[in-house]
Amino acid sequence: MLKIDSHQHFWKYDAVRHSWLNDEMKALRQDFMPEHLKPLLETNGIDGCMLVQVDQTLEENDFQLQNAANNDFVKGVVGWVDLQAADISEQLERLAEFEKLKGFRHILQGESDRALMLKPAFLNGISKLQQFGLTYDILIFPDQLTYAKELVARFPDQLFVLDHIAKPDIKNGIMAEWKAGIQELAKYDNVYCKVSGMVTEANWNEWTEGDFIPYLDVIFEAFGTNRLMFGSDWPVCLVAANYEQVLSITANYVSQFSPYEQQLFWGGNAIKFYNLKQ
Repeated sequence: MLKIDSHQHFWKYDAVRHSWLNDEMKALRQDFMPEHLKPLLETNGIDGCMLVQVDQTLEENDFQLQNAANNDFVKGVVGWVDLQAADISEQLERLAEFEKLKGFRHILQGESDRALMLKPAFLNGISKLQQFGLTYDILIFPDQLTYAKELVARFPDQLFVLDHIAKPDIKNGIMAEWKAGIQELAKYDNVYCKVSGMVTEANWNEWTEGDFIPYLDVIFEAFGTNRLMFGSDWPVCLVAANYEQVLSITANYVSQFSPYEQQLFWGGNAIKFYNLKQ
């Protein structure tokens, strides 16, 4: 079974477009492209990856689909579309023609309206995805978990995946609200979760592997090994850890599970969720 990194990004750095890369993240103010990632995947025994949108433009789809078309190791793309658009059905029909386009994401974590995902126009967009076999990546902070639960409850046949375990405050060891929200969200079988993005929520310079274990315990207990998938969040992870370190945090934790469960985590679940070709 293929080993899949379910969450990574490419970009050609642009100071305006990527203004979210603040001074603390200045190491990321450069290009990160397929030729930079491919050796990392090969060195670490990863067979392929899911490429996830960064910019919220339709041009982003063109850029990332081109990267996928030119690189066999990119198995699928999570793009962006304005789910609230009046012509969303027509847009989806056009985009669904691209075999490697597997789903969409909106940067809900950055929205001033924390419950944007429950607005009628947004719900309308989500309601159209399933007929085209498209997935949805949920990118939120812990304060939005209750809204996410309402969202997924409305569409029991739509596949959702929670990015970055909903970004708990690992740095300060805060868990209670996040844990309750995760346990509620995980009750819905149509929701998967990416074990990704953890190092950027920890103390970038002083984290230890033990910092992540309480959060991993919650995630694995809530979702089980058949709805979890590994994601590196490269290159964003580089502010706190290199690719090998991110991999090893998770590998050490999942070593307690059976070989079959580990296969699901490292690739099987991502392949099933995103309908990837092996």
